[in-house]
Amino acid sequence: MVVLGIDPGYAIVGYGAVQCVRGQFAPVRFGAITTPAGMPFPERLEMIYNDMTLLLDRTRPDALSLEQLFFTNNKTTGIDVAQARGIILLTAQQHRVPVHEYTPMQVKQSVVGYGRAEKKQVMEMTRQLLHLDAVPRPDDTADALALAICHGNCAGSLLAYLKK
Repeated sequence: MVVLGIDPGYAIVGYGAVQCVRGQFAPVRFGAITTPAGMPFPERLEMIYNDMTLLLDRTRPDALSLEQLFFTNNKTTGIDVAQARGIILLTAQQHRVPVHEYTPMQVKQSVVGYGRAEKKQVMEMTRQLLHLDAVPRPDDTADALALAICHGNCAGSLLAYLKK
């Protein structure tokens, strides 16, 4: 199964496609969609849409793993991220790719084995599980790969059904 992990954003959308076979993981494609800071917001959303369409066409994932959105201090940023997330969801729907959402704690539990793991621990374990020489950059890319691994670990387990 190929899982495409997405760390949503509007300046940077991290992505990581991972081949998952019986608890073993191999990277397929990973990187980040970036949009210029000075670009009008609707154009940034269009850029995300176009790049997501191309990414889904190239990777042909069986599932898309997406981080659930949580609002913290800056509500304005959260709303913009939510709009970009909507574009990502629309693109996945148009490609008929099932979407699975996970909390940061679920990702940490699945990848590291501890729901309160530090970000560095998750990134290092992601690197090890994918047999990479270095942690992928930017951080959004490493987060997206961790999301893909999370779904690969949860897809056949009760965790996938308990969150519904």
